[in-house]
Amino acid sequence: MKTRADAEVAQQASIKSLIKVMQILECFSQRDADLTPADIAARTGLPRATTHRLVSSLRDIGLLEQNGKRDTYKLGMKLFQLGSLVLQNLDLDSHARPYATRLQLITGENTHLCIFDGAQMAFVERQAMNSSGNTMITRIEAAPVHCTSVGKAFLAWQSAGLIHKIISDSLPERTPHTITDGDLLLAELRLIYERGCAYDLQENELGVHCVGAPIRGANGQVFAALSVSGPAERLPLPRLEGLAGLVMETAHKISLELGWLPGRTVAAATAFTRHDSRPDHAG
Repeated sequence: MKTRADAEVAQQASIKSLIKVMQILECFSQRDADLTPADIAARTGLPRATTHRLVSSLRDIGLLEQNGKRDTYKLGMKLFQLGSLVLQNLDLDSHARPYATRLQLITGENTHLCIFDGAQMAFVERQAMNSSGNTMITRIEAAPVHCTSVGKAFLAWQSAGLIHKIISDSLPERTPHTITDGDLLLAELRLIYERGCAYDLQENELGVHCVGAPIRGANGQVFAALSVSGPAERLPLPRLEGLAGLVMETAHKISLELGWLPGRTVAAATAFTRHDSRPDHAG
C-alpha cells in the first residue's frame, strides 16, 4: 500500500520529468529550428540516454517531429494546435477590442494589439482610420520583439532567461536606429520597466514612431502589449510622451478586463524585479 511519502516522491519525480520536457522544447528557436538529440543533450545538460528517451516520447505524442530519415527534430504541429487553443480561450480579441477602438478614435492613430508567439509579437488586431474616416480592422502576421514598442513593452517584464534567449537568437538591424547590441537593449528594457511603457523611434520602420504598454493576464504575467503608432512627423517624441499615459491606462483596463487583480495576483519574477519592492506599473 502506497504511503503519503511514496505519493510525494512520485509527484516530485513527475515534476522533474516535466521540467526536463520543457528544457528540451525550449532548446528550439527560429535560428535553431532543427536539432539532433546530441545538440539537445549539450544544451540541456541532460544525459544522452535520457535525452534520446524523452525525444522519442515527445515524437510519439506529436510535440516533436523527426525530419524524414535524418536524426534531427523540430517542434511538432501538436504544439501549434495547442497554442491556437490557448489564444482562442484567452479571448483577448473580444475583451480588448472596445478599448483598442476607443484608443484609436481618441488618438486618430493606428492601434496594435499583439501577443508573443514564442519568437515574435503576433498581431491579434490592428485598427486604423481609412480615408473616409471609418475605422478599419485588419490582421497582420508578426513583428520583431527587440525593435517595436509592443515587443519591448512585453520583453521588459519577462525573465532574464527569455530576454537573453531573444538576444542570443540575434538582433537584426531593421533600420539605422535599431538597437542591435545586447547590453544596450538590456539597458533600454530596464528603463521601460521603470517608466511602464516603451517607445519605438523609427527602430522597426523608417518614418514611424510608436508607444506601447504591457498587458497582463489574470495571473499578473505580462503576455501581450498594446501600442499607438503613426508617422514620425505627426508623432514626435513629445507627443508620444503625451500619449504614453493614455496607452498605459488603456492597457491597464484591458488587464483588469482579463481578470488581473493588482495586489492579489502575483506574476513570476522578471529580469528587473527589485528584491526590496516590486513596482506596480499600470498595464
